[in-house]
Amino acid sequence: MSSLEKHFKADYIRARSNPKAIVQGPKFRITVLSEQLIRLEYDENSIFEDRPTELALYRDFDLPQFKLEEDTKFVVINTKYFSLQYLKGKPFVGPKYAPEANLKINLVGTDRVWCFNHPEIRNYNSMVANLDNTENHYDKNADKISAEKVKKRIEEVFVKQKGLYSGDGFVSLDDSASLVMDEDGGFFKKDHKSIDTYVFFYKDDFQLCLKNYFRLTGEAPLIPRYALGVWWNRNKLYTQDDIKNLVNEFAKNQIPLSVLLLGDTWHLKDKSNLNRFKTGYTFNPDYYSSPAGLTKFLHEKGIRFGLNIDPGEGIYPFEPHYDEIAAYLNMTEKQTIPFNVFDKNLMYLYLNKLILPLSNIGVDFFWIDYYNDQDKFTNKLLNYYHFNDYKKFPSQRPLLLSRISDVAPHRYPVHYSGETLVSWKTLATLPAYNASASNLGVSWWSHDVGGYKDGVEDAELYVRNVQLGTYSPIFRFASKYGRYYKREPWRWDVKTSSIVQDYCTMRHRLVPYLYSAAYQYYKNGKPLIQPLYYKYPAIYDEPLFKNEYYFGTELFIAPITSPKDNVMNRAVERIFIPEGTWFDFKRGKKFPGNKRYVMFFKDEDYPVFAQSGSIIPLADLSQNINLLTPPKTMEIHVFPGRSNSFDLYEDDGVTALYKEGYYILTKIEYNYMLNNYTLIIRPLEGKSGLIPDYRNYRIRFRNTRQASDIIAYVGQEKIACEHYVEESDFIVEIADVSTTQQLTINCKGRNIEIDAVPIINEDIDAIISDLQIKTALKEKIAYIIFGDLPISKKRIEIKKLKKVGLEPLFIRMFIKLLEYIAEI
Repeated sequence: MSSLEKHFKADYIRARSNPKAIVQGPKFRITVLSEQLIRLEYDENSIFEDRPTELALYRDFDLPQFKLEEDTKFVVINTKYFSLQYLKGKPFVGPKYAPEANLKINLVGTDRVWCFNHPEIRNYNSMVANLDNTENHYDKNADKISAEKVKKRIEEVFVKQKGLYSGDGFVSLDDSASLVMDEDGGFFKKDHKSIDTYVFFYKDDFQLCLKNYFRLTGEAPLIPRYALGVWWNRNKLYTQDDIKNLVNEFAKNQIPLSVLLLGDTWHLKDKSNLNRFKTGYTFNPDYYSSPAGLTKFLHEKGIRFGLNIDPGEGIYPFEPHYDEIAAYLNMTEKQTIPFNVFDKNLMYLYLNKLILPLSNIGVDFFWIDYYNDQDKFTNKLLNYYHFNDYKKFPSQRPLLLSRISDVAPHRYPVHYSGETLVSWKTLATLPAYNASASNLGVSWWSHDVGGYKDGVEDAELYVRNVQLGTYSPIFRFASKYGRYYKREPWRWDVKTSSIVQDYCTMRHRLVPYLYSAAYQYYKNGKPLIQPLYYKYPAIYDEPLFKNEYYFGTELFIAPITSPKDNVMNRAVERIFIPEGTWFDFKRGKKFPGNKRYVMFFKDEDYPVFAQSGSIIPLADLSQNINLLTPPKTMEIHVFPGRSNSFDLYEDDGVTALYKEGYYILTKIEYNYMLNNYTLIIRPLEGKSGLIPDYRNYRIRFRNTRQASDIIAYVGQEKIACEHYVEESDFIVEIADVSTTQQLTINCKGRNIEIDAVPIINEDIDAIISDLQIKTALKEKIAYIIFGDLPISKKRIEIKKLKKVGLEPLFIRMFIKLLEYIAEI
């Protein structure tokens, strides 16, 4: 028996640096990996590490340009980004202050200096702790605390890991205590202590830092396309028929579903106590008569299948493969086999005798649910072995759902944040949590949409969870077992279920946009979510705006994370809009940027903004609501104001053939002139046959009136097209366009662009209109609110309306509205 298979074999060649990039002497070795990245090693016995570690897999960078000055006493190394000075042979960790340090590195063009005792206090960190027990961090009066204070309290108790993003423009990563890989792909601890540190210098170019980081640690993989749809994960004791009924309910209610994920109730259990035997590898035959038939049913519906796996309790004697595994391990007594991730023999058996049979019947991926905060090795090595074991399945692209590793977590998507509490407090933490992941080069976080446990099932909270999930990296409905947890959208009232259906559908429609962003993350290292503070550092300390983030290249999100004002029936949000011109994605209202606004949102609305010139490709789901393959019909939203382009990426979505060129990159170009728009869609690179040969396009020019002159070409041939106005959008439809040819559409006319700048009076007028008060009183209120009196006198006049029947709760509401107006 081989202890591990060939696909785990470590790459010892690529782990070695170019010898010409190394400066070495007694007790020290310095390697210039790039103009921005340097490796620093110090060991009293001059023992240096050339094997791959759990952090650093690939040190074979191209030889960078650098200047070396060396004599018997000093080493000086200069690149365009840093200047290093080292007193040869001396310990790197020297005096407290940089001017006297034995080794110091200056960031070129600044007065900033890094040395080994540098506190790096300007590092923005990344929240990596699990959210399982957030309720323990609140006192009994927590519900009375503002959302901003609650979020701050949660952040204080969560563990933060040093991120790569820093206001200093440099960051160091310590690899001294990392596990080392042997040639077979196993891991072991170093038998000696030494310093092994990487320092990245990037000034203001964080993307450059990520480029070097991914080059050193391994790329962020391209996740399967289906992972971007709607997941279902309720830890309920389902039978095979229950699952079929559930899938049919999704279809009947026209709610898309891409992934079905089972919790720990699918395998053999103690029937008298379902909490026993959290570990298991065999479908319970009492509930699953044909697991292979179940996976076939799901796949035919366009749904992928994942299973919860927690190997922490070992291998029980009742497992069908137990005797075979015990014989391999020379075990003679019938006892539970302890799990040990460092035992290569056991890992071979675990993957091939327990996991492989599940993959062979069609299970698409696994949810690695091992959690022990006293064991920092098992979780990350489980992630490594499971993810890399997919190499023996060339027809299947790797995917995991797992607790985050503390070393290079970007390599193992998707990350699971634990069993979250059903509460507004938890919801308030999630946007900043997702955004901070980008500081570590991580994109794919998955949280429990709706919350996993406890709390109160509340329609508004449920809707806001779904809306955030729609504009999050991964959308996964989840809850623990319990008949009163309502994650199924159809179990709510008609209004709530309708809103949730709309947002779930939008999530699936967004997949072409999201998958293109996933490709950019894999190809260029750009995370899906970019925190607002990357461009506005001062926002980091402003709790009102810290949750805002860019979602891909075209969209900007300002999440709603606190309850609405019940009297006005609106969520009141203070929002900072970044520089530029932005449009409400749903309504089309125009917002000049670099300004703060007070906005009001009904339950069905959410603060999603598209920048001027944005190009957003959406799938048309009219033929198949679960469809996540490249669609036959696409709707492309184009916002006016500036020229722009978008690269639409498509492939088969599930295999690794994209690495061999089996993909299609389509360029969508928007050439903007006032009242004259040209849109060009043309194949850019790749191989044909992966997307429909002919595609139907619905081009939705946002905030645009009827154009008087519309011309369309496919290649050089002029073609007819259908066009019409729908609300404030001008739409051009063209059918059966060859995806191997260029489509050109030109629209022009007089005053076709709609300048829909929002006025707060419009929102307030809508609030007044919706209130359950006498119509005559509404007229009096509007006269006061929209009149020319100063705010102070308007307050007085509103209070006087009590004499004519305006109830005190409405008086308080209008006084509050006047305060919002005063902020503008």
